Amino acid sequence: MKQIVLGTAGHIDHGKTSLIKALTGIDTDRLQEEKARGITIELGFASIDLPSGQRVGIVDVPGHEKFVKNMVAGATGIDVVAMVIAADEGVMPQTREHLDICSLLAIEHGMVVLTKSDMVDEEWLEMVTEDVMEYLQGTFLEDAPIVHVSSVTGQGMEEFKSILDSICKKIPDLPPSGLFRLPVDRVFTMHGFGTVITGTLTSGKIQVGDPVEIYPSGVMSKVRGIQVHNDAMNEAQSGMRTAINFQGLEKESVNRGDVLASPGALFPSYMVDIHLEALKSLTRPIKTRQKVRFHTGSSEIMGHVILLNKNELLPGESALAQMRLDAPVTVVKDDHFVIRSYSPVDTIGGGRILNPVPTKHKANRPEVIEHLEMLLDADPMEMVSQLVSGASYAGASFAQLLVMTNLPAKKLQEMTNKLLSQKTLVTVDKESKTYLHKKIMDSLEKRAVSYMEDYHKANPLKNGMPKEELKSKFPPILSAKTFHMLLEIMTSAGLAVLEEDLIRLATHTVSLQQDQEEVRANIAQAYKDGKLMPPYLKEIVQSMSLDPAKTKDLISHMVSEQTIVKVKEDLYFDAGAIQDLKDRLTAFLKENGEISMPQFKEMTGASRKYVIPLMEHFDSIRLTLRVGDNRKLR
Repeated sequence: MKQIVLGTAGHIDHGKTSLIKALTGIDTDRLQEEKARGITIELGFASIDLPSGQRVGIVDVPGHEKFVKNMVAGATGIDVVAMVIAADEGVMPQTREHLDICSLLAIEHGMVVLTKSDMVDEEWLEMVTEDVMEYLQGTFLEDAPIVHVSSVTGQGMEEFKSILDSICKKIPDLPPSGLFRLPVDRVFTMHGFGTVITGTLTSGKIQVGDPVEIYPSGVMSKVRGIQVHNDAMNEAQSGMRTAINFQGLEKESVNRGDVLASPGALFPSYMVDIHLEALKSLTRPIKTRQKVRFHTGSSEIMGHVILLNKNELLPGESALAQMRLDAPVTVVKDDHFVIRSYSPVDTIGGGRILNPVPTKHKANRPEVIEHLEMLLDADPMEMVSQLVSGASYAGASFAQLLVMTNLPAKKLQEMTNKLLSQKTLVTVDKESKTYLHKKIMDSLEKRAVSYMEDYHKANPLKNGMPKEELKSKFPPILSAKTFHMLLEIMTSAGLAVLEEDLIRLATHTVSLQQDQEEVRANIAQAYKDGKLMPPYLKEIVQSMSLDPAKTKDLISHMVSEQTIVKVKEDLYFDAGAIQDLKDRLTAFLKENGEISMPQFKEMTGASRKYVIPLMEHFDSIRLTLRVGDNRKLR
């Protein structure tokens, strides 16, 4: 059986709550303040069984202008709306605003209910009906059935049920989606049950025992029990009005506007790309950077609307925009939203989400406009490709693509597999299934080559560029795994060579200028002459009047070509002298088993300032092992 949710809408005191009570016997005014004031402040819930056996959940929304934000929360997840208009008053301000909100939220099915019909005569009722029909021209309710009812006498109640039943039969099944989401519209505690939340399950399904995450806070819990229309259930599915209670979850951990979903399934963001439509009834244009109230799901968040292809939005116009929010929001592509002005608080527009986790955009950028226009009505394969491309160096994971495309997981997997086989996408992290677009990888490669060319030019005597130094040249969003993939691609293609912690272009070779060759020969001779008591590097620099920085590069080159050996900072030895000492030390230890420091000093013929560094050098290359004050072969 299809899961259908009916929502009431209409002006304050037009009889929405009384209508539901007359239909179901349930009084949805549940707060003491509501009873006292005679108006609905919060959302109320009920259900009704229709003649066909179809069960329909009912959401009673408040009509007072001060509580329109609660009305928007209740309208989320509604399949069919009952636009309630009092026969003795006709169309009123909140009638208009509620109709606008339902249109912006893309509610397509509905009926008009003229309440309090027992309070007016036939002539008045006919006139009001004609006025309502005229007002609804051009809206989604222009051809909707109109039923006259009285909650006092019971007039029209059976006709209401019959009409609602026929409307429900025309509502198509929800498209398949494995992404469980439930926007929270109410939180309370019950003795013996603990914390309970309610909401309309917008997609996917949830079972008792399932782990859940509360977004955007990240609080984790487990489902303890599920109720649908007051009946205990083991599972709730998309479209159901659902109450869920949790194990060990404090009421303060959940708020209206939060979203329940599977752990790691959603991605809170302070920005969302949107297609924004301004209401035709606007009295002033929507300006870029205007402060607004952003409503989606059951949440209300302050933020600023950044128009990307114009500076202001006139009544009835549409635009591509980015919302910059004061708090994170958790949405999925094609979710609908409403924006209301900051002050005075009026509904001014709405639309749908194009990208729920975008990068920050600048206005009037042709490539940004082209990208967002593609998302408006794109071929799914092209959309996946462009979204991964738009994610730039950060790449996009499979889980992110699920919310960025709103595609079923199976269909998305087929598309990513095809794009991978076409080499349009590259997998940079198998564990998280994160993809990078080939053109982004190509641009990374181009930048890496440019950085290494500059490095080789500035450091001609160095064998290569430290890998970490190369990575630091890229934005921080470039992950370590993506960087390693880049190096792997470059080395596999023969473009670069990896040597331990260094990377160089395959074309790079160290070559000395004539004057450098002369300096190199002089330094090498100084170390050869010094044997096991050579001058320290700073002494060589001073005696030969050399440039310290350039000399350091030359020394590094001499170490890499094994002309000299670095024993410690600023102390180098002729490689031949070190090899001769190594051979003698090895022979001594093989014959005698161990050597003391005085014996080693006698072997070198050097002073203590050289003997200790030399002995520690042989320890560091794992030739010798210290045992007490002596050394032996490892």
